[in-house]
Amino acid sequence: MRKYVPKDNVQAKSYYTDRFYVVPSVPTQDVATDEVFSKQLELLSAKVEVKSAKIMLGQMIVEINHEDNFKAIEVLKEECDYAMLSEMSAVDYLAKDGNFEVFYQLLNLKETKRMRLVMRIEQGLAVESIVPLYKSANFAEREMFDMFGIVSNNHPFMKRILMPDDWEGHPLLKTYPLHGDEFASWYEVDKIFGKDAREAIGPENRDQARIDRYDSKRFSRVGYEVPFGAELTAENETKTEIEYSKTLLVDYTKNSGKQLDKRK
Repeated sequence: MRKYVPKDNVQAKSYYTDRFYVVPSVPTQDVATDEVFSKQLELLSAKVEVKSAKIMLGQMIVEINHEDNFKAIEVLKEECDYAMLSEMSAVDYLAKDGNFEVFYQLLNLKETKRMRLVMRIEQGLAVESIVPLYKSANFAEREMFDMFGIVSNNHPFMKRILMPDDWEGHPLLKTYPLHGDEFASWYEVDKIFGKDAREAIGPENRDQARIDRYDSKRFSRVGYEVPFGAELTAENETKTEIEYSKTLLVDYTKNSGKQLDKRK
């Protein structure tokens, strides 16, 4: 089987034109305008190099070097009271900037403050695991490795978490086709039946919008369901009227609602 070769951003297709509304960019504020954020930024700047800092939508966004991620998050947790890691992942900017953006979303429960720590990292480089600081980072770092291929050094169990261990490629890269590559189209066929059965079975169809009227459960035949295991013939495919519950469901096909003569 021919190994999948990444293409140039296969998802970069324009599905919109200028006639659609373009959302304006979010305004930014200086960190000095917030007393709490300014003190936290001062503590962080004393330990690591801060490349940029700003406030957007009420939260502080700080960019650092990827080598300082553990030290920076340790300062934010121990000295700035960011006790919760609510989210962490990455964004693929390889085609645009030639690197990833890894972000950590932190929450300060004492002062009700949120901040986002971001850093840029080139493909093939690794970051330091922050599992010793936040246990919630365990699965998040495994998912980042599974979906983007970014390794977290000193992680207790750095393996895939969503895809099989022998899967090729990382599905959230923008060079990965939305419906999978050649490897994905034959993976389950090869695993279950073997490569010799490819010609008889054919590749997998991963189109979620595809509807098959001959599916075994008849889920796509609402009102024309056929019992499980029964043959699909004209006799047993007659229309079944849908019964609506008077207490749970509403039949919106009936025009039985009341209308107000005047709006209050």
